Amino acid sequence: QEYLSMLEWGLKQTKHPVVIRVPNTVTSSDAPVLNNYDTLNTYQTVREGSRVGVIALGGFFELGKQTLEKLSSVGIHATLINPRFISGIDTALLDKLKQNHELVITLEDGELDGGFGEKIARFYGDSAMKVLTFGAKKEFTDRVPIQELYKRYHLTPDLIVADVQKALDNK
Repeated sequence: QEYLSMLEWGLKQTKHPVVIRVPNTVTSSDAPVLNNYDTLNTYQTVREGSRVGVIALGGFFELGKQTLEKLSSVGIHATLINPRFISGIDTALLDKLKQNHELVITLEDGELDGGFGEKIARFYGDSAMKVLTFGAKKEFTDRVPIQELYKRYHLTPDLIVADVQKALDNK
C-alpha cells in the first residue's frame, strides 16, 4: 500500500527527484498510508511507547511489529517507527525519543556498513542514547538459506529481544 502510494506521489509531483526502493516482500501495515510525501525525511510513529524505540525500515517493518509484540510480552512497551525515507533522518523525531527512551534499535534488510542504522547511530553518537543496529554483514551469502542468515544476524524477534534485554541490563 505504501509503495504504491509513494509511486503515485513520485509520478505526480515535480518538486523533488525521487528514487523508490522496491520492497522484496509484501507486508501490510496497521498504520494509515499517506499520499503526500512532500515533507521529506519525516518518519511515522506507528505506536507510542517508552524506553525502547524500534525503527523498522522497508521490508523489515513486519519484523518490527513482531519484535514490538515480543518486547511487550516481557514488559517492554516500545515505540514503533516507520521511517519511510532511507536517504535522510527525521532529527525532530529522533530528538524527541531522547526524552523517554534509553535505546533505539534499527532493523534494515540491507548491509549495515554505510547503511540506515549507521546513520541513526551517528546521529546519537554524542548523546546518552544507546543504539543497536540489525541488518546484514558484508559477506557472500548466495548459498546460505535466508532463515540461517536471519539467525546469524539476530534478525528474529526472539534474538532481537534478547539483545535488547542485554543492552538494557548493561546500562
